[in-house]
Amino acid sequence: QVQLVESGGGSVQGGGSLRLSCAASGFISGRRYCMGWFHQAPGKEREWVALLGSDGTTSYTDSVNGRFTISKDNAKNILYLQMNSLKPEDTVMYYCVALWGICSRNPAEFDYWGQGTQVSVSS
Repeated sequence: QVQLVESGGGSVQGGGSLRLSCAASGFISGRRYCMGWFHQAPGKEREWVALLGSDGTTSYTDSVNGRFTISKDNAKNILYLQMNSLKPEDTVMYYCVALWGICSRNPAEFDYWGQGTQVSVSS
């Protein structure tokens, strides 16, 4: 059973940086997977932010491209999201996600979700 535990959220001023971490357990070596980050604002649906395939391929939604970087420490099984040049509109709950197979931008495709970590950016 895959388990995901996020950390690293918090409050920061606009233009600042935060790094989110997601400690993952239960992954099977050699099996294809996708990990990533989604976010959700109050009253809105969950939307994808950044994805990382087991082949190292990354993708970013347009609003964060060039500001956020997704990476993974395979030795420690920790997924990261480095967030730079943060804006007030980045104030949402962020979720670490995982699925077996190829990456998808559809939240319904992801079988595993962390509990979420809140990011708040002040202007």
